[in-house]
Amino acid sequence: MAGCISMPGAASADTAHAAKMDAVYTLQRHVYDLTRKYYLLGRDRLIHRLEPPVNGHVLEIGCGTARNLARAARRYPGARFYGIDISTAMLRTARAKLAAQGLQRQCRVALGDATAFSAQGLFGRTAFDRIFASYTLSMIPEWERALDHACGLLAPHGALHVVDFGQQEQLPRWFALPLGAWLAKFHVAPRADLFDICLRKPWPRLRTERGSYPPANNPILSISP
Repeated sequence: MAGCISMPGAASADTAHAAKMDAVYTLQRHVYDLTRKYYLLGRDRLIHRLEPPVNGHVLEIGCGTARNLARAARRYPGARFYGIDISTAMLRTARAKLAAQGLQRQCRVALGDATAFSAQGLFGRTAFDRIFASYTLSMIPEWERALDHACGLLAPHGALHVVDFGQQEQLPRWFALPLGAWLAKFHVAPRADLFDICLRKPWPRLRTERGSYPPANNPILSISP
């Protein structure tokens, strides 16, 4: 499971975590989309399920290279898309990708900390019809805060969609352990308690699905508070 617009809400980004992400992705961003397609599974399925209303507004938490935003924007040309990321390096790639595909008017991205960004400051909006997080909660130290913050930005009848790493329960130990070590090199920590914590939240409409794709065994959640 980030062109950069310099606006007031970006100032709250966690500088230490931002520096760590930039250190990881300054070079990785150039090959990120090519290499991650083999194990960041379930992303396109999540995009297909977004189904925002006509003229709706969709926000991605941790938009990285804007790979997901670009695909979603092409699938839902009547919607407007927004993305935040804490890495300025990733945002440079995101800006270039959106411009190259002619999507810079439909999609806006900005620097922001997922736990505390100001949507009003960054995008002039206080609510979104759909919000999604694709393989980002496993990289955010205070991921519960990020989840709560995102839910607080949902419009009435809005929905939050999440896809991320599971615990690789179906994998043999000899493969699961090296995979965990590989993910840790990129500061990825699959959230073992993701389902349990979500079930304890006051969200009356929570739908979950456990993926069956090794090596991710990726869970997908749809939350409609």
